[in-house]
Amino acid sequence: MSIDLTSRDFLKEIDFTRDELSYLLDLAASLKADKSARHEEPQLAGRNIALIFEKTSTRTRCAFEVAAYDQGAHVTFLDPTSSQLGHKESAADSARVLARMYDAIQFRGRQQSTIEEIAEYADVPVYNGLTDEWHPTQMLADFLTMREHATPGRLSYCYLGDARSNMGNSLLVMGAIMGADVRIGAPRSLWPADDVVTMARTRAAESGAVLTLTEDVGEAVAGTQFVHTDVWVSMGEPVEVWDERIAQLRPYRVTTATLAATGRADARFMHCLPAYHDDRTVVGRDVAARTFTSGSALTDGIEVTHEVFESPASVVFDQAENRLHTIKAILVATLAQL
Repeated sequence: MSIDLTSRDFLKEIDFTRDELSYLLDLAASLKADKSARHEEPQLAGRNIALIFEKTSTRTRCAFEVAAYDQGAHVTFLDPTSSQLGHKESAADSARVLARMYDAIQFRGRQQSTIEEIAEYADVPVYNGLTDEWHPTQMLADFLTMREHATPGRLSYCYLGDARSNMGNSLLVMGAIMGADVRIGAPRSLWPADDVVTMARTRAAESGAVLTLTEDVGEAVAGTQFVHTDVWVSMGEPVEVWDERIAQLRPYRVTTATLAATGRADARFMHCLPAYHDDRTVVGRDVAARTFTSGSALTDGIEVTHEVFESPASVVFDQAENRLHTIKAILVATLAQL
């Protein structure tokens, strides 16, 4: 079946079929191989892409910029200090202005409603670099990474931690679309919202995916090959939230015992980064000082232990690299034929 994604927005996973997402993953793998072999052929010469960042970023910004440069396109980076979006100009007006100058717009920000408004008013492709509800570019990177490391059979993975988040939502829905065995391990109060679960179960009925939401860590990880987690407090939340969140989620921290509980020698650890696995960050040191009384550094980690993070089971930097190749696939698929 021919897949044509020319001019399509990339706002959330639920907007796409299994075949369309598989096409993007295949394209990403092909582009990755071309780059590795140093015979990549640029397909986006003359294209211009606006990158709007309400939230800071390392991987998303670098991946979009390098992907564009590799393919011959140009980018303009706009942070809150260098654009009027949301200050003196509405998202709708900004979208219409930028669409007159650029071939596509990327948005990474606080609210899904903002990117939906940008997409409504811009007549060029709009890409979601992260919002409060969805993280679709990360999902492509995660699924490419799992494809590279997976053993034959149904893809199986779990997510431990605060699943009432963009990563929890996206991992549940993407897995449902792709026919995976997906487990969410979290306190019930931190499960994805009911409408997200309903959305996922609808797509699972079509794909044959198996979805499990549980408060039991053992049930969540048993038999799964990939164990995902993410930071427990999002950007913008008050520091006081750490005390409550750590007390609530400490049982869901990923340790060597967690990986052993999968029952698989080939179990792999995944994290979209940044990760608080030691105290070599300002946040890590602050949280350690607030939470741990031993006087030592944050050596046992918050959401993941340092031992797991640095172990051979960790494929987090494969994930980080794959942001580049999968974002490049989105750009090529939506812009190359314009």
